[in-house]
Amino acid sequence: MRIALAQINLTVGDIAGNAARILDWTQRAKAQFQADVVVFPELALTGYPPEDLVKRPDFMAAVEAAVARLQRDLPHGISAVFGLPEKMPHGRYNAALVLRDGEVVTRYYKQFLPNDGVFDELRYFTAGVESSVFGQGVALSICEDIWHADPLNQAKGAEARCVLSLNASPYQYDKPDSREQVLLARVNENGLPIIYVNLVGGQDELVFDGGSMVMDASGAVVHRLPMFAEALGCVELDADGHMTVVDDLQGETLDETAAIYRALVLAVRDYAHKNSFKGALLGLSGGIDSALTLALAVDALGAEQVEAVLLPSRYTSDMSNDDARAQADSMGVRHHIVPIESAYRSFREMLTPVLGGEPVGATDENLQARSRGVVLMALSNASGKLLLTTGNKSEMAVGYATLYGDMAGGFAPLKDVPKMLVYRLSNYRNTLGVVIPERVITRPPSAELRPDQKDEDSLPPYPVLDEILAAYIERMEGVEQIVARGFDESTVRRIIRMVDLAEYKRRQAPPGVKITARAFGRERRLPITNGFRR
Repeated sequence: MRIALAQINLTVGDIAGNAARILDWTQRAKAQFQADVVVFPELALTGYPPEDLVKRPDFMAAVEAAVARLQRDLPHGISAVFGLPEKMPHGRYNAALVLRDGEVVTRYYKQFLPNDGVFDELRYFTAGVESSVFGQGVALSICEDIWHADPLNQAKGAEARCVLSLNASPYQYDKPDSREQVLLARVNENGLPIIYVNLVGGQDELVFDGGSMVMDASGAVVHRLPMFAEALGCVELDADGHMTVVDDLQGETLDETAAIYRALVLAVRDYAHKNSFKGALLGLSGGIDSALTLALAVDALGAEQVEAVLLPSRYTSDMSNDDARAQADSMGVRHHIVPIESAYRSFREMLTPVLGGEPVGATDENLQARSRGVVLMALSNASGKLLLTTGNKSEMAVGYATLYGDMAGGFAPLKDVPKMLVYRLSNYRNTLGVVIPERVITRPPSAELRPDQKDEDSLPPYPVLDEILAAYIERMEGVEQIVARGFDESTVRRIIRMVDLAEYKRRQAPPGVKITARAFGRERRLPITNGFRR
């Protein structure tokens, strides 16, 4: 029995387009490998996650119509296994459907519905309770089911010979290893080989890394598909349960930094393309965050689709301007220089009578950032290009960002990237070809909103800050636990207070891709009005 793995990139809500891709890849699996079965990711027909779209009757009617078309159009002689939401009299299910020769062979309903982190499946689906085995002993499993013993034990009891696992498992930096360990635990429990097919592509705040794999009955990974790319693989399962690789794919194992970089590039590319933007633009300051964002944008979309805008003020150093121009030139990106002095001066003059004096402190600094935001949004409106914001997770955590200023934009590639990881990614990108000036990486970071300003004037050193933030945000530790790690208590309390007070800002921030264990946005939901203090 030959089983093809269709690791494909789908678009949420594009039911007709996704159905066409299922048809195309099924035809390819039959023509290229003479496959008996081809398996697609979880909810492939609608894309993942469809969220409240599944509550719309017209959406579910379109799903049913697409299934009918696939029954009519899929080639005979091959079983197509794909995910979809299915409405039944007793509930709506996250389902896997098996179509062969125009007929529904079987269906399987996901049994474990995740409802934490980025997942809300209890909001949308009813849990299934039974295994499903078809053909020559092929059992079905959907994503979270593989993280629990019962569904595969049921399949074993139903005399399954192997398991097809349909997945839409979002990327985070430590997850590929965790998946493999989970598969190994299931194989050790029941001795069933597992064919694990994962979604690939970006969807709003999520990015799916693919990384589909085949684990044989001994627990050995006998085949891997590439990460962050579409791929069609195939294995042959013999009567004794042995797996033979049929295709010639070479799925690589990326190190952590390389994988994160690839995830960010894919997320930017798909957000821009799937939302029909004509390219991307960003403010290029000569600092490391905007430098890395420019590199990601060019690698995602191509230099010809990216524009950089230099927005110098009276406080911008010649070094920053020189480094920004040097990077734009080295990457072949068209750039513009739009000084903000006249706008900034006009705002100051307008506000002076109302304030009873010239704006000072944060009010004055934010005027500069908001002047830049107005210019960048105007250029985005005029060009139809996606405005990328350049702030990182460390800044967003403590509110070191300006609403309607440097937070203005449509997508935030570094929203879940702490500052020290920004440095790692920048150095990594330069190993592929030097595009970020070395001085940008080595100079002390500064917002350049007042004379001789440095980030450390307002914040602890970033290595310290990032460790405190990871403990508080990602591991949800309290003051005592963080102090026990060796950090100064007054510093810890100050940083936690800054994080809590900045919740209202983050609620208004653009979406950005998740790569850590707890990202801002849909995964970390806290009240803005909050009287709980540490």
